[in-house]
Formats: sequence, C-alpha cells, structure tokens
Amino acid sequence: MTTTTAVTAPPPDKAGPRARAGAGLWQAVRGNRKALIGTGILFLFTVVAAFPGLFTTVDDPDELNFAPRLGPSTAHLLGTTGLGQDIYSQLVYGTRESLIIAVVAGALATVLSVLIGVSAAYLGGLADDLLSLLTNVVLVIPAFPLVIILAKYAGKGSLEVILAVLVLTGWSYGANQMRAQALSLRGRDFLQSARVRGERRSYIIVREVLPTMTSLIVANFLGAALYSVLTAAGLQFLGLGDPSSQSWGTMLYWSQNQQALQTGTPLWSIAPGLCVALLGVAFALVNYAFDEIGNPALRPVRARKGSRRA
Repeated sequence: MTTTTAVTAPPPDKAGPRARAGAGLWQAVRGNRKALIGTGILFLFTVVAAFPGLFTTVDDPDELNFAPRLGPSTAHLLGTTGLGQDIYSQLVYGTRESLIIAVVAGALATVLSVLIGVSAAYLGGLADDLLSLLTNVVLVIPAFPLVIILAKYAGKGSLEVILAVLVLTGWSYGANQMRAQALSLRGRDFLQSARVRGERRSYIIVREVLPTMTSLIVANFLGAALYSVLTAAGLQFLGLGDPSSQSWGTMLYWSQNQQALQTGTPLWSIAPGLCVALLGVAFALVNYAFDEIGNPALRPVRARKGSRRA
C-alpha cells in the first residue's frame, strides 16, 4: 500500500502582481514604436538638461573667448556665433530651460484644467454654468495674439511671466475635455455608491473620479507640454523673453538679430530650431502612443491589419 504525501504549494509572492503590472506596461511601451521613439528623445533631452557638463567642456556658454563666425570643427562642433560664442555649448545649456518650460507649464495647465473641468461637471448648477462660460470665453479668443499681449504687458524678460502666460492660455481646451469626461461618469454606479455612503464631494472627486480619468489627464499634460514648447520658443524668438537667458528660443532671437543665415552661420538658427521641433515631436509621439496603449479599441484594428497583410 502506497501513501501519497500532499505537497503544499508555496504562498504566492506578494511582489509578483506588481512586477507583472510594471512589466506589462513596459511591454506595451516596447511594443509601440511611437512610444519608444518619443520616450527615447525625451530621455535624451532630460539627461542633457540634468548633466550639461557631460556633453560640453565649455563652462560658460556666454563667454566671448572664441573667434566669431567659425565653421564647424572638432573644437566647435556647430561653429561659433557672430559674437564668438560656442553654438554647441549654448544648445546644450539651453536644453534645461526649454524642458523646464515644457514640463512646468504643461503640469500647471493640466492641474488647472482638472480643477475647473471636473469641478464644473460634478458640482453642476450655477457653478457649472459659470465655469463653462469662463472656459468657452478663453477658448474662442485667438491664443497666440493673446499670449503676445499678455507677455508684452505683464513684464518682459521673466521666466515666471512666460510660465504664467502659458498656463493662463493653455488650460481651456483640456478643461473642456475634462468636463465632458466627468459628465459621462456622474451617473455611474460607483459614484452613486459613494454618495450613498455619505462620502464628501472632495473625496469622491479625488478618490473616485480622477483615477478613472488618468489616461485623459496624461494625454492632456502631453498636449499642454507640446503647446508650451512651441509657444515659448515663439515668444522668445519675438524678443518677449529674457535675452540673457539660455534657451533655444533665445538662441533663435539672437541668431535672427545677428542675421545668421545671411552671414555664413546657418547652424546658429538651424540647430535650436531643430531641437524645438524634435522636442515637440517627442511629446506628440508619446501622446499618440499613450492613446493607442490606453485605448483597447485601437489594438484590434491594428491586429486585423497585420493579419490581412500576412
């Protein structure tokens, strides 16, 4: 007679689900070419902004110790400006301010969009009417002329002013989207249950409504960051920023003033312009990719197309 010994399975690893969830997100990003390209570009710019000394040996990009209008060489990869400054070092050090403007202005505009849009949808009544009226008024005003006027008369040359102008003009479109999404959630069962339990409005908004809108909030941040990058560069190019600051827009301003394209230093204008465009493309690619990853309806369409080609 044989006896069988019961083997007790080891308890599941509590860290397993978390690891698999993170791996699943990373797998989704790896499987999306747009996400990989956009994330790679953003990572590169972040490293350059955080550690500019790793990419250039020039400590002060404003120093005038070089001959003016030198062509590209091993000593000056992009040549020198009309004043004798190294263009490559200016490009490296200008990454930090340009990235700060994009991230900070995009984040603050997103916070304002969430506050106004979700509050209007959930509170309803007179509050919804007033907040929706404010949103619609800002929406119908042409954005760039309004940005120029505010930047001109609010105080030229301040980074804080540019950030405030970008936030005040960049929140309305996202707030309209947040309101529409929050209105579609007002009658859901989980919100009704929270009301029956007697939860406060602030708790319901923060713990029940916002987590279901994470993908929309992230997409709104990426769109606001893209708007901030392009608009800030335009303002600085027009001379509405601090001309002594280090940013790509300021480089475009000085290259235009010194007629870089006409005096044989085209890289002074081309290099910062390409960096502005590349950073904008990175935010746009991540935005599109995040939409594809977060929207399950887009994945079956892509799979059917692949099977048809096969």
